[in-house]
Amino acid sequence: MRRIVQERKEIYKIKPGLWALDSCRKQLEANGFIVETAHNSDSIQLKDFNHSYYQGLLLEIGNCRDLLTYVPEQDKNKKYAGTTLKEIRTLNQIPPFSFPELVHRSSTIDVIWFNERRMPHAFFEVEHSTDIQNSLLKFFDLQDFYCKMFIVADNRRRDEFEKKLHYSAFNDLVNHKRVQFLGYNTLNKLYTLAIESIRNPLFL
Repeated sequence: MRRIVQERKEIYKIKPGLWALDSCRKQLEANGFIVETAHNSDSIQLKDFNHSYYQGLLLEIGNCRDLLTYVPEQDKNKKYAGTTLKEIRTLNQIPPFSFPELVHRSSTIDVIWFNERRMPHAFFEVEHSTDIQNSLLKFFDLQDFYCKMFIVADNRRRDEFEKKLHYSAFNDLVNHKRVQFLGYNTLNKLYTLAIESIRNPLFL
């Protein structure tokens, strides 16, 4: 399938794993599906698209894994693949899994996966252009929960992630290996594997 879309001239690449018909390009761009170039990489429209796109991938992967999924209220109406994030998340409200102040602190995390007991399974912060340190501060406050924590970003920001993670304030996160970096390319591969596993239950 990948070889077919790469070789056909009437199909163009929007993002890794996301392709479209060239005849629909203008309509898609009007709906926020924009190809990133050197000229538009800093535009607000593209940053919003990138952020919601990767939130959508995370929601879909979580759903494929039979986890409960949540995005913040302020993001629920953002567009993703012809729909909105609220149509993909399976939880309309964040579960009251702990003290109110901790639930409130986690309610702004970009994507959360919950297990069947409605306890956090994984926290994801998508950092396309914003300050990684702010997300690390959230994770620091939530480190006592037994769950995975990920900074999701372009691989070019990995060095920045490592530098800020090793600030002395985050020693506990480093010493206990609480936070991992998840690059966009790896996320796209995980999404492809998740979709293929649904289409073919025997897929390993």
